[in-house]
Amino acid sequence: MYDYAQWDVFTDEVLTGNQLAVFLHPDGLSDDLMQRMAREMAFSETTFVFPGGDRPAGFRVRIFAPNRELPFAGHPTIGTAFALARDGRIRPGTTEVIFQEGIGPIVVELEWEDEQLEFAWMHQMPPTFGKPLDDLDGVAMALDVEPSALRSTGLPVQEVSCGSPFILVPLATRESVDRVSVNSAAMANVLERAEAPQRSIFVFSLEPAKDGATVYSRMVGFGDREDPATGSASGPLGSYLVRHGVVSPAEAASILSRQGVSMGRPSWVHIRIETDGDDITDVMVGGRSVFVGDGTVIVP
Repeated sequence: MYDYAQWDVFTDEVLTGNQLAVFLHPDGLSDDLMQRMAREMAFSETTFVFPGGDRPAGFRVRIFAPNRELPFAGHPTIGTAFALARDGRIRPGTTEVIFQEGIGPIVVELEWEDEQLEFAWMHQMPPTFGKPLDDLDGVAMALDVEPSALRSTGLPVQEVSCGSPFILVPLATRESVDRVSVNSAAMANVLERAEAPQRSIFVFSLEPAKDGATVYSRMVGFGDREDPATGSASGPLGSYLVRHGVVSPAEAASILSRQGVSMGRPSWVHIRIETDGDDITDVMVGGRSVFVGDGTVIVP
C-alpha cells in the first residue's frame, strides 16, 4: 500500500489550479509501477519523492506524466515542496531545499507564515531562444485564429526553454487566447517547413484586465490535453517578455500570469526575472498550493 497526497498548485483555493498527486514514501516501487500509478492518478503529473542520498540534493524527485517520465516540470516541483512541508520532512523556517530532478538539481526557495509554508519559488535554467518562425499566417491558421490577432502584437513566435522547450505565441486579446484550437497536423507542417522541432504550444496575451495579471495564458499542447498551470513554460514566458522589451527590468521582478481560466481551473503563476544589462541572470517561478486530500493505492 502506498499513500499519496493530492494538491492543487499555483492557487490558494481548492478545486482550482493544477492537480498533483505526491507519493512521499515510494520505496520499493519499480519504474513500471510508478508509471502505471501515474496513469491511474490521471493528473498531468505525479511525483515520487526519495531521499537525496549522496546526491547534492535534499530529495530526489521523479516526475511522471500518465504516459512517460519527465526530466523536469514546474507545478510538480512547487507542489512537492508543499507536500514535504506538510509531512514535516521540510522543517518550518527552512529557506531553501534542493530537488534532484531529471535535468539536475533544482533550487527551491521557501517562504513561511509562522509554521506553515506560504510560498515557494523554484530557480529554472538560464533561457535559450530559438529562431523565430516566419510563417505567422500558417501559425494563425493552425491555431484557428485570425492572422491579425498574431501580427498586430509585433512580437515573434519563438521557441524558448528554461529546461523544457515551448513555442510561445503572442496574441492581441484574451478572447483570441480563449478561442485557440490547435490543429496538430497543420502546426506540424508549419514546423517541418521551418525545420523546427515539435514543441508544446503556449499562447498568451498582454491585454490588461481588472484581475491585474501581466499576461493571460494557455498551454494548449500539441495534440495533448490542456494544462491549467505550467510552471516550466512560465520561466520561458518571463524570459521572452524581458528579451523583447515587453516588461522593464523593474517590472520583471513581479510578472503575474493568469492561466487555466477557460478550462475552469484558474491559476496564478508568479515569475521573477533578474537581469544584468541585456543578460538574464536568474529565472524564478513561484506560487502557492493547497491540500485537497489523501488516499492509498494498493499495488501487487
